[in-house]
Amino acid sequence: MKNKRLIVTVCILIIAAFGFAYVRAQVGTDKRPAPEVAQNVRNVSAMSNGLPSFAGLVNQAKPSIVNISTTAVIKGPGVQGPFVGPNNPFKDFFGDDFFDKFFGNGPRREYKQRSLGSGFIIDREGYILTNNHVVEKASTIKVKLSDEKEYDAKIIGRDPKTDIALIKIDVRQSLPVAVLGNSEALQVGDWVVAIGNPFGLEHTVTAGIVSAKGRIIGAGPYDEFIQTDASINPGNSGGPLLNLKGEVVGINTAIVSGGQGIGFAIPINVARDMLTQLKTKGKVARGWLGIVIQRITPEIAKSLGITESEGALVADVMENSPAEKAGIKRGDLIVSYNGKKVKDNDTLPRLVAATEIGKTAKIVLIRNKKQMEVNVVVGELQDEALKAKKSEIEKDIGLVVQDITPEIAKHLNLKKDVRGVIVTDVLPGSPAQDADIRSGDVIREIGRRPVRSVVEFKSALKNSSIKEGIVMLIQRDNSTFYAVIRQ
Repeated sequence: MKNKRLIVTVCILIIAAFGFAYVRAQVGTDKRPAPEVAQNVRNVSAMSNGLPSFAGLVNQAKPSIVNISTTAVIKGPGVQGPFVGPNNPFKDFFGDDFFDKFFGNGPRREYKQRSLGSGFIIDREGYILTNNHVVEKASTIKVKLSDEKEYDAKIIGRDPKTDIALIKIDVRQSLPVAVLGNSEALQVGDWVVAIGNPFGLEHTVTAGIVSAKGRIIGAGPYDEFIQTDASINPGNSGGPLLNLKGEVVGINTAIVSGGQGIGFAIPINVARDMLTQLKTKGKVARGWLGIVIQRITPEIAKSLGITESEGALVADVMENSPAEKAGIKRGDLIVSYNGKKVKDNDTLPRLVAATEIGKTAKIVLIRNKKQMEVNVVVGELQDEALKAKKSEIEKDIGLVVQDITPEIAKHLNLKKDVRGVIVTDVLPGSPAQDADIRSGDVIREIGRRPVRSVVEFKSALKNSSIKEGIVMLIQRDNSTFYAVIRQ
């Protein structure tokens, strides 16, 4: 009996061993792993392969990228000596400029200032795109190609408002040309590569992603930067920002002082739109409406009876301007321009500037809660650009005002028909100071009510709530704008 049990046990073990071996053999030859196993294999494979190499696109783009070195003649201080400047030992007795009058007003020395930048060839005839700030003050411009050949360059056209410049070198051979891409197609998170001449280190390549689009950094009235974390340093200015196809999608322009991984590039579509004018005119002519606009805030919207949160608010209309001739008025909210939505007051200037001079533009605006359309014949923006304005108020809000007398009007060069009260003092730390109200501002309206005297000013204030925000129409330097006073 025991022998039978032993034989059975041995048989079972033998059968189990053969079964286990068979299963292992089947698993080892199975070409179709479970879905989760296959996914893990793919993930491990991707990690082991690493990021894609940028070598191909760099080799493709490099021949069209140039190094730019400039020389500018700078006038320095005049004659220096022991009694001139900050080291003057007698300044406590005679003042800072006593000896300067005798020793410091001599001929000013001239010296040469050299700087470096980058650029890229866009035409086989030798046209090169770069930044305006790289070449604008240069007395000489040298361009070095990727084959180490160096040429003198001349400025063909500049546009300081967007920091774009077009220069040209005279060459006999056909030059390699950069391929211009479409910056509109860029998405946040896309890989980009910057190539340039940082710190004089030729053809340095850095990579990163698009961190944001449409950035406004206060560089000019038409800010629309691509933000990237690809390293951009001094000397990169004017160089290309490339997508993974090797196409130029931006012009590397700015860095944030002290910032890490924050650089900005001008969208190539902005530059492309200007090329014809830069080549033929040497400058860019922009469209002009003749209005001052500002951002719509909840307080201003409530005061004007506006329910929309988007658009550009007309704060002032210039006399004899295209806007005035078309019937646009102060307080209008522009929501569309030539079929394109006006999201905010940063959008409208770019749309108007890109319009051909003399063309008729269709504007959709909201006035007194009603939508209407007006047609404006676009004029040309002159160099005297309008400056940004800010605002004004009294007592609890920190303002001292008085009636406008003929003497005050004459002193401030105010027009005879100007009605309002003049701000004569603003208390430090007050809501008025926070609103940037200044002495000399004229308050013309409070909450849509005209203010023609101190009596009307005080009456209007009594009917307003500073907690909700007091909306005022301010005049400064012959232009008007809305300001909000709040606690």
